This record gives sequence, structure tokens and C-alpha cells, in this order.
Amino acid sequence: MSRMIGVDVGGTFTDVFVLDEAQGTATVAKVPTTRPDQSGGFLDGIAQATCDLAQTGVVVHGTTAGTNALLERKGARTGVITTQGLRDVLEMRRRDRPRTWGLRGAFTPVVPRDLRLEVPERTLADGTIRTPVDLDAVRAAARALLEAGCEAVSILFAHAYANPENERRALAALREVWPNPHISASHEILPEIREFERFSTTALNAYLQPEVSGYLGRLETALRGDGFGGEFLIVQSNGGVMGVDTACRLPVRTALSGPAAGVIAAGYIAETAGFPDVITGDMGGTSFDVALIAGGKSMLAPQTSIDFGMVVRTPMIEITTIGAGGGSIAWVDKGGLLNIGPESAGSTPGPVAYGQGNTRPTVTDANVVLGRIDPDNPIGGKLERLDVKAAAEAIEMHVGKPLGMSAVEAAEAILRVANARMAGAIRLVSIERGFDPKRFAFMPFGGGGALHSGAMLDEVGLARAIVPRYPGVTSAMGCVIADMRQDFVQTINALADDIDVDALAAHMQAHVDEGQRLLDASKGRFEARETVFALDMAYLGQTHTVDVPLTITVTDGKVQAPTRDAIAAAFDSAYHATYGRLLRGGVRRVINLRSAVIGKRPKFDLATLAPSGGSVEAARKGERDVHFGDAWHATAIYRRLELPVGAVIDGPAILEQPDTTVLVDPGLRATVDRFGNTILERTEHGA
Repeated sequence: MSRMIGVDVGGTFTDVFVLDEAQGTATVAKVPTTRPDQSGGFLDGIAQATCDLAQTGVVVHGTTAGTNALLERKGARTGVITTQGLRDVLEMRRRDRPRTWGLRGAFTPVVPRDLRLEVPERTLADGTIRTPVDLDAVRAAARALLEAGCEAVSILFAHAYANPENERRALAALREVWPNPHISASHEILPEIREFERFSTTALNAYLQPEVSGYLGRLETALRGDGFGGEFLIVQSNGGVMGVDTACRLPVRTALSGPAAGVIAAGYIAETAGFPDVITGDMGGTSFDVALIAGGKSMLAPQTSIDFGMVVRTPMIEITTIGAGGGSIAWVDKGGLLNIGPESAGSTPGPVAYGQGNTRPTVTDANVVLGRIDPDNPIGGKLERLDVKAAAEAIEMHVGKPLGMSAVEAAEAILRVANARMAGAIRLVSIERGFDPKRFAFMPFGGGGALHSGAMLDEVGLARAIVPRYPGVTSAMGCVIADMRQDFVQTINALADDIDVDALAAHMQAHVDEGQRLLDASKGRFEARETVFALDMAYLGQTHTVDVPLTITVTDGKVQAPTRDAIAAAFDSAYHATYGRLLRGGVRRVINLRSAVIGKRPKFDLATLAPSGGSVEAARKGERDVHFGDAWHATAIYRRLELPVGAVIDGPAILEQPDTTVLVDPGLRATVDRFGNTILERTEHGA
């Protein structure tokens, strides 16, 4: 079974990438995402891309089911059992506000106050149990939550990271009366200091369990029913994958997993092509997601806010998102300023050109009116033709008339504003964090990213762009590429000079053992296994920590304890690299241990995607007029997948394929590399 399938469900389209290693071929499909149940689009996409699941060894899925459930508040009715006096931690948060300078704004937690019940128990910050948990009170609270219609419950006890004994006993008592497995305890989800972040992550995990486990269960049942007998894996927000059992237990780790898969694929493609420093731009129908990869390594953030007050503290690839997708609506405000998004037309009704009832213009409509998208061959496979006239009329009515422009001028204005917003997101992850964009390549993907490559090179000053072989389904390809990864955290909270290194090594060993157990349970095939350790450290009195990587030897699964001197030296190196100095006389403090156990899944040879044979002349379809700047240009049109390795195309040109359109602006040159990627660079005339 040499076939691998990656499926990424986005807000507008569901993308499928099928790799047959034995045949050396790849098949892609792009179908509209189905709502509210995304499983329909998932199964439809697989059916279009392959007909024999019995010959498939692995299906990997990047899902937005969890993210959407949080954003739309469509998770399960959930209860909380917590320490007396702490029922309002979820509501108080960090005393922040939805609008920093506003006097108004409210926040309603996903668990209402009447479903947050308190029980007698108390563990101190040093792990001492002052008050053993009242198990009768736990059982009574559970029965009350069940009577209130709760499907899931979370246990949130004070300082459970320091000593989980009270939570463990409460968990055992709760399982006696709770009728399903949807129970989340904070010491299992996030054994880390800081009450709000631990409570929020655990409560959101419980909130998602019924929704995500039900969705994944339906998918797995359908796949097995069609003859699939291989691995079914789920992409995590950290860029790794996990088994379905783990995903059902820890659904909060699926938040933003789709964009993460795209970054993983982009990093692998770019480094293989010889460009380890790359900025990715994933432009779908709803958003534009930007990430930076330096030296072949993507940046990991320790936490994110899915929405205001909905904090998820779990490692995830650092992605900046703005509402500037192909379906983002263009509108003129009361002050006469042109805006793009954040509201999107999505896949239903979609842009005006789709002819499905929307009357407000989008970024895609602007590209259609300017001739950049072929109206006779829309991506997605569901529409026969795009309505150029309706798109032009909508642009003229909603943007042109208010601004005194023609439809074409207004379409150019829409793209200029959208490009400026996208360029701002790229500057945010590069220039504002100390990276020079001139040494980075830009990798556009998603259905619309490759239409805006030239604009990003001009606006930001990037060196070049790399358009992958299948940019419209890059996130689905990332599902196939991603390694299996298990992340762990444990609060240590000790001074570096006094730390018990044997106790630290014991925590490391526990993480390694659990990570290896999960890798074994997945029954996956791994080329190698890696273990990564790091500490969150700071000087005593500081709030913000620095990430301190540790070099730890693991021999035959056994962890060798680090020395205090090695910890101190590692902190000094990391702190100096971050701030350029050390604090004289500062006392070093170890806050948390972070561990990752990684199973390196086999990577396929990207050269299998490269075209074989063909010629530039045979790939040329013809030409049409396309608008650039302030004029129409006769523009050559090519079937991109038929262009041979080494082909060189000077702009203006358009390279078309089923999942996207690549725009080669005037002054740019496109070259097909040996992997089938298209490299866009400025010509001497265009520089």
C-alpha cells in the first residue's frame, strides 16, 4: 500500500493530495467545503482523487473543525468542577479587554457561571495538600452538571501542576458517574503554572471533545467502510501529526492545524529547492496566513488566542492571519476609504462571479475583471463559468461609484489595498522581528496566493518567489509530509543553582516514555525518532521567559541528567542571544520543562512531482488581455503542469492549472526547477 492521502479542510475549499509512490504520480482535487458538517467535503474530495482506498496506506487530515467550533461557539455544553473560590478565573482572564482603549466590551466564557461548580480542596504552590478533595462533593457536582445537560466536563484545581493528587482522585470519582469519556483534567492537558492559561486550555479541550471526536469518528467509520485499512492521522497545530485516539482526547491541539500543515510543506519544498529561508503566504478564500521559516526551521509559539479570552496554551507554528482571502469583501466606509475584509463571502455564496447570490465584490472578483483568472475554467470543479459582467457591475456599484472610478480602476484599487494588507503581514513576521526580507524567498500557496507573488516582491523587497508544483493543495501535501510529534510540559519552578537535576531527569524520562508509547501505539512507520528538550527560564523577578534548548543524551530510551552548570551556560547563551547582554548578579530561575518526542515519517522525493518531457510551445494555450497597473497587456497563457524542467517564461504571462493560477507580472521571469516548482525573479529590465 504505497498510496498516501492528505486532506486539508479550509473555510472555502477542501483540498486533497494523493501520492502514489509506486507509480511516481500525484493526483489533486479541490472541492467546496461543506458546512456545518465538513465530513461531506472530505469524503467527496477523496472520491474525486482516488477510487481504491484499499490500496491506501495512510490518510492524514488537517481539520478546522475544532477552530470553527470555538469561533462559532458551537462546542458541547460543558461543565467545570473547580477549587472553592476559583470558579470565575475563566471570566476574569488576565484583566484584559476586547478593545484596549474602549470603555465597552464583554466576554462570555464557553462555560457559563452556573455550570462552573466549586468543591472543597486545596493544593499549595509547593505541592503540599492542605485540603484533600471532597469526593462526595465531586460526585454531587457531576450529577448536577449531567442534570443540566452537560456532555463534557473539566476538572480545574489550584496548583495541580505542582501535585496532581487531588485532581487524580477527583478524576477517578468522576469517571464512576460520568457516562462518556469527555472528561478533561488540567494536570493531563497542561501541567503548567499560571492558572488562567491552564484553566482556559483545559476547559476549551473539554468543550471540543464531543464535537471533534464525533466528527473524526464519522470520518473513520466512512473510510473503513470504503475498504481503508491503513493509518488515519490528524495534523496538530505544532506541525506534527497524531493518532485519532490522541486527537479525540486532546482536540484543542487541532486548533489552526490546517495552516500549520501548509507551513510544514512549504519548509520542506523550499529547503529541498535550496532556499532554507522562506516566508510563506497561504491565501485561501477567507484569510491570508503568513509564517516565517529561518534556516529550515519554522517558528513555534507557546500559545495563541483563537478569539478574545479563548486562550490555548499548546505549542503551535507561529502564523499571522489577516482577513484578506480571495473571498474577502471590498467595501468603502463612511469616510471614503476602501477596505478589504474581514468579512468573507466564503464558498457559499462565494464571490459575485460565482453567480450564487452574493452582490458585494471580493478580491477574486477584482482578479476576474482584470483578466487574471480565466472565467471559463474556475478552480474547484463545481462551476462551469464565472460571470465577469456581474463582477464588474458589483465592483463599479460598491467601489467605483463611491470613489469616482471605473470598474477596472476600482478593481486595481481593490488589489492594491489587498496587496498592501498582505505586505503588512509579511513585514510583521520579518522586518519587525529583526529579519531582512531581502534574504528570504516568498512561497505563495492556497488557491489565490500565486496571483499576488509579484506584488509581494515589489511591496516588501523579497528576493524571489517559489511557487510549488501544486500551490492550491500545499496544505494537503503538508499533511502527507508532517512528522508525528508529541509535546509535553511540566512546571519545575526552582532556582537553577538549587534545582534537583535527578527530579528534572525523572520528568524528562516520563515524557520520553509516554512519547515513545504514543509513537508505538500509532503503528506508524518512522525512519528515525528524535527527542528535544528545552527550559523556560528567566532571572528571578522577571515575568517573561526565554526558551533555553538543552542538549541531552538519550541512550536506549534512558535520559542522562543535565548538570546545573550546563543549565546555567545554556541560559546565559539563550538570554544573551535574545537581549544582547546578561544581568550582572542575576539569579537564574527554571520555570518549565518542555519536551517533544518526534517520529520522523518517510518523506517522498519531490522530484517525482516534476514534469517529464514536454515543451514550452506545446504548453502554450494562447493569449488574452490582462490588466497590469494602468494598461491592458497581451499576455501569454500556459498550461503550467505541461511546462518542462528548465522552461523560462518572461512576463507578462499566466500559468494555469486545476488548483490555482500563477501570475507572472511584467518585469518578472518564471523558471521551472527540477522539482517542478516555478521560481519567479526580477529580470534586469524589471529590477
